Amino acid sequence: MPEIDPITREIMQHGLASAADEMSAALYRTAYSTIVRDCLDYSTSLCNTRGEMIAQGVTIPLHLGSVPFAMGALFERFGEDMEPGDAFILNDPFDGGMHIPDIFIVKPIFREGERVAFAVSTAHHLDLGGRLPGSSACDNTEIFQEGIRIPWLKLYRRGEADASIFALVRANVRVPQMTIGDIQAQLAACHIGERAVHRLIRRYGLETFVACADDLIDYTERLVRAEIASWPDGSHTFTDYLDSDGVGGPRVKVQVTVTVKGDSLRADFTGTDPQVRGAINSTLSFTAAVVALCVRAVMQEEIPNTEGMFRPLEIVAPEGTLVNVVMPGASSMRGVTGFRMADTVFGALAGLLPDRVLAAGEGGNTLVILGGQREDRSLYVYYELLSGTWGARPDRDGNDGLCNPANVASNIPVEQAECEYPVRIQRYGLVCDSGGAGQYRGGLAIEREWQLLDGEAHLAIRSDRREHLPYGLYGGKPAAGSVNLLHHREGEEVLPTMISTSIKAGERIYHRQAGGGGWGDPRARDPEAVARDVKNGKVSVEKAREDYGVVLDEETLAVDKEGTADVRKQRSGAG
Repeated sequence: MPEIDPITREIMQHGLASAADEMSAALYRTAYSTIVRDCLDYSTSLCNTRGEMIAQGVTIPLHLGSVPFAMGALFERFGEDMEPGDAFILNDPFDGGMHIPDIFIVKPIFREGERVAFAVSTAHHLDLGGRLPGSSACDNTEIFQEGIRIPWLKLYRRGEADASIFALVRANVRVPQMTIGDIQAQLAACHIGERAVHRLIRRYGLETFVACADDLIDYTERLVRAEIASWPDGSHTFTDYLDSDGVGGPRVKVQVTVTVKGDSLRADFTGTDPQVRGAINSTLSFTAAVVALCVRAVMQEEIPNTEGMFRPLEIVAPEGTLVNVVMPGASSMRGVTGFRMADTVFGALAGLLPDRVLAAGEGGNTLVILGGQREDRSLYVYYELLSGTWGARPDRDGNDGLCNPANVASNIPVEQAECEYPVRIQRYGLVCDSGGAGQYRGGLAIEREWQLLDGEAHLAIRSDRREHLPYGLYGGKPAAGSVNLLHHREGEEVLPTMISTSIKAGERIYHRQAGGGGWGDPRARDPEAVARDVKNGKVSVEKAREDYGVVLDEETLAVDKEGTADVRKQRSGAG
């Protein structure tokens, strides 16, 4: 194999990254469902001939961190039984997948009969059958309730589709046109990845391509090890909680001890609660992806997106716990546990690297799923993924209305939701006083309200952070908690954070996410920043006085015709 010089490595790295992004764009543009097309709940990547990840699109990191596990299971099942034109499908959490709604499509890439790479796409599907619309409900209690399980199968053999697999999927899902359409979009993305790999090989030669693919993984490992080696050796334990086990049970503990020693890092989840009855259990692959994400987020070095990221990391996750589910545990709503694991790992890292870690965000994306029948008796599944806010950072405020750092996703546009589904969005915006106070303020919570316009629908909500608020760091205060309300004829009903129920036409669901935690002592915050927050409606006059000790009066808040303000103010002596 040729020796790879730094310039060739850099060019190939960006070429592969661009190819993965091309795949992402293709999947986005050809997808049928709102969960993929609008919420952006999908991912793309490329792997070398051994199935090791060598590039990823700018998509959901918690999908991509699971690719190594999925590819390992694929090789265990099929070995070298792969030919040009083959494509494989998987969603079984116990066969290398993550949870039932996420389907992996993998296409081996051949050149002149020799396998040279793999194209991989993963997408969350609107429905894969099961007990309830959307195939996701926190109160599922075993995997068999969550939908059709697909172990690694050949979806295409030598370019010919296996019609029986498509028929089986179509017969078991509520919205087959959406599910099959999104599978075809994933296949299109893999085709785009295959074309991009051939383009790189034609330009640089097969030997250089294969050598670069291996070199990039080794190069990533070296960069990660060098970065970790620059951190102080030490160990820190952090504990956080989920409000519920998914079926109305008690809080659930997530505990991790992060240890840095030399050029490696160990994340030990011993002490985390056993797996629970509800569907919030995590697979080991998802847990490993969370740890990799958190370590990557606090690194200062820019590294390629390859499997080399995982080599310096050791993840200890005892079997049968919340973070390493075993059969027949349910996992369709495991995303909320992933977000809490991220908060926990970040909390442990804050004890080792206090100047690099942000406070807790909103607790992760909220899911609201409505499933019912239209007037023409056609079934629909409306899947809303509400993206929220960041905790404050060591040098600036948390972002308002930006997806949690552990994800890359988007809210469905109001107009899109109202065009495609029997809903009306009654309210959507930021919530004053919801961000945790601090020298740097936590981001504001998002609120949204939906009204069902027709018929009756099943409702599933996955939210959290009502009882166990997003934490602040180094004197920062926790954020406001989440709220779920159902408005009906009899009045207003407070709903649990995780629930499956039903609603009728005219009824409204209100959800407010938690805000982001603060960072640092609130009394150290610049009074100018406090006054600006008050004028922008982010902090009330009362909270400015109570939390920050800044007294503002009507004269202070007077704004001239250019929109600037004379911010005369004083710091209260109280507190």
